[in-house]
Amino acid sequence: MNRQLPEVPTKLLIDGKWVDGSQEAVAVLDPATNEELVKVSQGSTKETKEAIDAAAKAFTTWSRLSPKERADHMNNIADLMAEESDRLALIMSLEQGKPVKEAAAEIQSNVDNFRWNAAEAQRVYGEVIPAPETNHWLVRKEAIGVVGAITPWNFPSNMIARKIAPAIAVGCTLVMKPSKETPLSALALGDIFQRAGLPDGVVNILLGASSDIGKELTENETVKKITFTGSTEVGMKLYEQAAPTLKKVSLELGGHAPFIVFNDADLSLAVEKLIAAKFRNNGQVCTSPNRIFVEESIKEAFTERLLEKMKDVTVGLGTDDPTVGPLINQSGVDKVVDQLADATNKGATILYGGHKLTEGDYGKGNFFEPTVIDGITTDMDIYYEETFGPVIPLIAFNDLDAVIDAANDTVFGLASYFFSTNLQTISKTAQKLQYGMVGVNDIAISNPAAPFGGVKHSGFGRENGKYGPEEYVTVKFIAIDAQ
Repeated sequence: MNRQLPEVPTKLLIDGKWVDGSQEAVAVLDPATNEELVKVSQGSTKETKEAIDAAAKAFTTWSRLSPKERADHMNNIADLMAEESDRLALIMSLEQGKPVKEAAAEIQSNVDNFRWNAAEAQRVYGEVIPAPETNHWLVRKEAIGVVGAITPWNFPSNMIARKIAPAIAVGCTLVMKPSKETPLSALALGDIFQRAGLPDGVVNILLGASSDIGKELTENETVKKITFTGSTEVGMKLYEQAAPTLKKVSLELGGHAPFIVFNDADLSLAVEKLIAAKFRNNGQVCTSPNRIFVEESIKEAFTERLLEKMKDVTVGLGTDDPTVGPLINQSGVDKVVDQLADATNKGATILYGGHKLTEGDYGKGNFFEPTVIDGITTDMDIYYEETFGPVIPLIAFNDLDAVIDAANDTVFGLASYFFSTNLQTISKTAQKLQYGMVGVNDIAISNPAAPFGGVKHSGFGRENGKYGPEEYVTVKFIAIDAQ
């Protein structure tokens, strides 16, 4: 497939204009080759204030449009994204490394998300409360105001769409800060918004130092809401910075998902779903299975099937559409190497893979072999730390209550999965797993129509479904004396 970067803006989007930032431009690297794709502008506090002011100005008119009028704008955006899906997918694959087929699916998810929220925001109902005597009591839900949104690199397009779509659908305006690793997908979406006719200032896109932009977004009184997807450490910092101005905050943070296979499970299905979930986006997914608990009586059979299927897992350039592409950067590779070294030094055994790929063209990029490692115990780093790489760690268990306790033995609580055909096991396990999302005999837990989010150190608030728009409204009670 052609690896030529399509034309994409490289400046900041503020108040409907592409502007140069005040800081020195920085390079965006292709993780498959570590070669420069393009340089992009960088802003700082100055541009952040300008973007916030632009969003505040746009809010006065955008929030007064009818839900139907805003929905029309959003459907125009969805139409244009669908038309340019191939171009947007190629941009994403080049800057992030994921297989282009996955990138195309991410763009389709954007389209679905805009269409869903365009419709759902027309159903953010208030209510009439029966009042004493002749009073009238009304409840209105109104757009909260200017939103500061900060997104990660692993889903550089869809994480943006999941925040922008519900926010603008209910009448909010945004200042968006994408990851420094993957700014091109965000800028390409900004171009789509402009060409689709979204009014100036409704969505502003900033690039630059997270410390400067994030600080201004969290401390500026004009910003009424912060939404962040990323690491727990950064989320905690943003939450702390937003506290003095009492902003509404939603956080989708780290995960450490258990994947439990009970002895009555369909083993072929469990293996198929494990490989699909673990190697999606090269293992760099916050909902990726990180601890694979397999009941002792079936562990040998399960492992044999898994190792056989691993032979079909391919590695290569994202544009060649392999199963697994490169990791985002060398730091990501180093983390996987360190976790495996720690585990093997403490008695774990690598059954498949286990090395950074260095031969030929692989040596230029951040490629790591798809890996299966057995004998994981609680004294190993990989048991408690999120891996963010193509590694399957196997853990044996013998007791239902014990494995539920083990699965819950983490500060995180985003996604979890288990496989069983026993109704009693399904009911008990689904209720006792301390996670915001539970997949039972399935891994499909993310959809525009369903709530997405976690508990514990995985954050709070929900994206998608009818819950998504609710994160961007404030409730107003109106009491009318009709006498």
